[in-house]
Order: sequence, then C-alpha cells, then structure tokens
Amino acid sequence: MSSKKPQIVLSTLDFDRIDALLAAVPASAFPGKADLQAELNRADVVAPEEIPPTVVTMNSTVQFTIRETGKEFCLTLVYPRDMDGSADRVSIFAPVGSALLGLSVGDELAWPGPGGTMMTVQVKKIIYQPESSGELHR
Repeated sequence: MSSKKPQIVLSTLDFDRIDALLAAVPASAFPGKADLQAELNRADVVAPEEIPPTVVTMNSTVQFTIRETGKEFCLTLVYPRDMDGSADRVSIFAPVGSALLGLSVGDELAWPGPGGTMMTVQVKKIIYQPESSGELHR
C-alpha cells in the first residue's frame, strides 16, 4: 500500500508561528509534536500572497471528511490560543488540525488519530481562507 504523502504548502507567516509554538511546547504536552515538526520540515513554504486559494492555511475554514467513519466536518483551523470552546474550531495541535495544515482540496492524508489509530483526512472544500480574502497577516 502506498502511503505517499501529498505535497503541503505553508505560508512563511504560518510556518514561523507554528515553528515558534513547537519550540515552546514540551513533547510531553503535545504527543503529535514530532509529526507536526516533520510536516513543517517537508512543506513547500511560500509568501502569504503566493498561497493558492485551494490550500488549508491557519484560520481557514475547511470542509473535510474522515474516510474511516465517513463523517463530514466543517472546522476552522486555529492556534491553541484561539480555542475558545466553540465546536467549530480545531487546534493545530489536535490530530485533525495537524493533518489538515497545508493540504489542498482533494488531498487526503493518513494521520495518527486519538488513541493512536490511523485516520485519513480528506479535504473537500475551503469555505474561507484568509490569504485569498486579502488578509495576509492574520
């Protein structure tokens, strides 16, 4: 079975912010730290204005499914500090959040889910993306 990961694209702004967050968080506090760091390391990093409108960036609202369950979600990918308890947000430090970052519409990525079982996240649609809305520094 081929488990080739799709290419991911990050803005320089998201990359720098997430990299700084990861540097400040002990691995014991964030089990997915090494996985997310590996994603950053393999990402194609471009200026915010060069981000395609089909890519999941920080603060994007994304429609996606978990292939194993068939469940569909619509969530906004946020930094941990922006988690306010609302059900329509997912932290970059949550397994689904880490998996979504940098994917394009149509991409899917197998990622270790809660409890260590693999889940496959498939991006269906970008509902909102700050970069394509002209918010390049959000």
